[in-house]
Amino acid sequence: MPAPKKTVRRSLLAGAATLLALAATAPAALAAPGAPKSPAPPAHMSALGGARLGLPGTQVNLAPGVPVLPEGLTARSWIVSDAQSGEVLAAHNAHWPLPPASTLKMLFADTLLPRFPKTMEHRVAAGDLEGMGEGSSVVGIKAGHTYSVHDLWLGVFLRSGNDAVHVLSAMNGTVADTVRDMQQHADELQARDTRVISPDGYDEPGQVSSAYDLSLIARSGLQKKDFRDYCSTVSADFGGSEIRNTNRLLSGDTDVPVYQGIAGVKNGNTTHAGATFTGVAERGGRVLLVTVMNPQKPEHNEVYKETAKLFDWGFQAAGKVTPVGELVPPRTAAQPSGAPSGSATAPAPAGRAGSRPVAAAATGSRGMGTALGVAGGLLVLLAGGVYLVNRRWPLPDLMRRRPRS
Repeated sequence: MPAPKKTVRRSLLAGAATLLALAATAPAALAAPGAPKSPAPPAHMSALGGARLGLPGTQVNLAPGVPVLPEGLTARSWIVSDAQSGEVLAAHNAHWPLPPASTLKMLFADTLLPRFPKTMEHRVAAGDLEGMGEGSSVVGIKAGHTYSVHDLWLGVFLRSGNDAVHVLSAMNGTVADTVRDMQQHADELQARDTRVISPDGYDEPGQVSSAYDLSLIARSGLQKKDFRDYCSTVSADFGGSEIRNTNRLLSGDTDVPVYQGIAGVKNGNTTHAGATFTGVAERGGRVLLVTVMNPQKPEHNEVYKETAKLFDWGFQAAGKVTPVGELVPPRTAAQPSGAPSGSATAPAPAGRAGSRPVAAAATGSRGMGTALGVAGGLLVLLAGGVYLVNRRWPLPDLMRRRPRS
């Protein structure tokens, strides 16, 4: 006897619903044959700073009283660390070598800032601007015009100007000289995941860094007053026009408010790197560093939103969570007797055409506020006629001022 029409209809509807449910939960490979898979972190990464930092995935010691990590984190790599103690509070693929974009300019600045007094002026030759990648971010430097070193660094930090980077590289000798100097400095900092091909962070085959390395580099740069002043400047005059910092946690945007206690450091964005960012913020006497690389969520300012979430978590978790690793100190922790640690006396190697081996002038920056009043230089111990870097690397004397123009 044939089944009633209503029963057959119910069976068809139930079957269709089951198929739809299976389709919704099917792996993407089945739903869309040939779809590209998201890159996975290397199976073996550096364990510098702690064995857990070399493991793929999220590393955190959750325990009673420790807040859970924020939801919605999509970055391929990130790290939260204490800038003073060097403790890594949590990390995700911390040593994954990825394209860094303009966050690599932190290494450029940390390498070259001490070499030229900010009052020094340079007349730009056409050759100084050669070799910039297509579509590079620029601050608007023109050949035949004269600029102070101070203005060039404003162009680097506020507008991520590749033109300013190339002019400073020419003053340092050549781009190749500068790349070599940057790589040597990265090696000294133990930033072993970092391979420098271009001084400005422009996409180049083989040019990589990691969230761990970028935090090391930022921590080193923040020992220098000029670095702190430039990276915390919200706006400045450049060639008669105002330029504003493209770090949205510092300058704000329609969907991203200025982050409480933010003091820099550097952002970046290229085709292959996606969005990258390293930030430093102070709250309640504690200074945290957060680096976020390449969020996969295609939302405006996502790198800043995920960074803010990690800062919030870090300030809540600090003092409660057991670290999963540490930011290591530089490879060489000694200087000749009489040279104060962090002093701006790093001349360019002699013998280079066009290089100017000069000691940096006094590092005061007129009218530049900073939320992070870090006493210049590392904590040092005078022993045996040499300065030895204390492993803790404190950043004392925090000022309560917010960044200002």
